[in-house]
Amino acid sequence: MSFAKSKVIPILCVILAFLPTNIHAHQKQIAFTFDDGPHYKYTAEILDILNKYNVKATFFTVGSNIERFPEIAEREHREGHQVANHTFSHRHMKELDENELTKEILKCESLIYNSDDYPKFFRPPEGVLSEENVKVIKELGYTPVLWDIDTKDWAHASVENIVENVLKNAKDGSVVLFHDFVSGTSSTPKAIDILIPKLKEMGYRFVTVSEMKKFDLAS
Repeated sequence: MSFAKSKVIPILCVILAFLPTNIHAHQKQIAFTFDDGPHYKYTAEILDILNKYNVKATFFTVGSNIERFPEIAEREHREGHQVANHTFSHRHMKELDENELTKEILKCESLIYNSDDYPKFFRPPEGVLSEENVKVIKELGYTPVLWDIDTKDWAHASVENIVENVLKNAKDGSVVLFHDFVSGTSSTPKAIDILIPKLKEMGYRFVTVSEMKKFDLAS
């Protein structure tokens, strides 16, 4: 081996030593979250699109809808998405006392979790939480999760408006609120089909809520 060649290996080792061990360490994160499902049509369409782009999301499910469409909820689990708690009957937090809230959460929990070590995340209907609510939620082992981008798909925002809203407001650590169960027609499936490749081009990595750095329960 020549002297020139012998220098290559040590230099290469030094370079490798300073490379990040986690290739995702410096990527921007974004979490797509879907409330109120499952729904036989829209959740299925959303799952097809997520699968097309190999993206995982978090579904804040309503227990009564899981009972209506159990096969869709099972598909969410099977395809590697995070399934989280959005109460059993989607009652507003202001209507519930401590015992009623506990029942709403635990009844939904019995339908979505089959393991005690599954990370537990809770989103209140309409995003309304009091200090008393938070106390109950945490005592039940849950982390409350809200959002910083509301797509307004619940108000039947157009595909174009949803896409513009998300692209304009996305930042590292954004949690985006969508709905996979709405009354009437939904723009959400078509919107995410446009948004996912655009956000990937912008350098975002899609994560579930439990994968997001700011919700890291081990930190």
